[in-house]
Amino acid sequence: MGVCERVSLICQKTIEKIDELKKQIERLEPLSFETLKMLKEYFKIGLTYSSNAIEGNSLTETETKIILEDGITIGGKTLKEHFEVVGHGEAYNFLYDLIKKDEISQEDILTLHKLFYYRIDEKNAGIYRKIKVIITGTDFIPPSPDKVPQLMSQFIKQIPQLRKSMHPVEFAAILHKEFVEIHPFVDGNGRTARLLMNLVLMQTGYVITIIPPVLRRDYMDCLRAANKGDSSLFVSFISNMVYEAMKDYLRLINSLE
Repeated sequence: MGVCERVSLICQKTIEKIDELKKQIERLEPLSFETLKMLKEYFKIGLTYSSNAIEGNSLTETETKIILEDGITIGGKTLKEHFEVVGHGEAYNFLYDLIKKDEISQEDILTLHKLFYYRIDEKNAGIYRKIKVIITGTDFIPPSPDKVPQLMSQFIKQIPQLRKSMHPVEFAAILHKEFVEIHPFVDGNGRTARLLMNLVLMQTGYVITIIPPVLRRDYMDCLRAANKGDSSLFVSFISNMVYEAMKDYLRLINSLE
């Protein structure tokens, strides 16, 4: 029995509404090449902006769009902030190669992180950390670096079973939560976790899900509760985010098609 089934009927109802929206979207498929291209770019900008903003990047959504689409730098912003945008855009593009298969490998995770991070810190891009780290704003202590390779190996091995035993939305949330708990990289763990979450969703026919920066506190509070052993709030939060994303996607399809 999954987290949602054990704890929250509200969460289950949200997932049922998500699946109904999924059916509505499927009835409108196949979408035209032009529509798919526009949707891909729309969510690329939204996810890149929001995921970076959650981690403190000060670039606005419009500035993110200018960097990604026009390659123009923004005055007064740091190189690191620009690199985070360009790197996340590359990692996002790589997701579309990964959705063609129904698995997630260790190499996939390392590549996602490397694409996002190599401009910022080439030495540590796509490499498991060899130092202890802390997570600001929480009392959760990630495992020591010597345990990371084994924990990541276990993390990868459990994916097929979790995929079979959980609803895809719940699976995406739990995978995100467990990845962040391991915190395998020196930096960029949250962004990699959100990319992995979206990979799971896209592999199973759902859509890119964006966590608005305005909900950062709720997101972090639910994640902290999950770190302490109660994943129900986090699964419920992610379910609500997926529901909003599905509604947005359906709205966009209807306007474009």
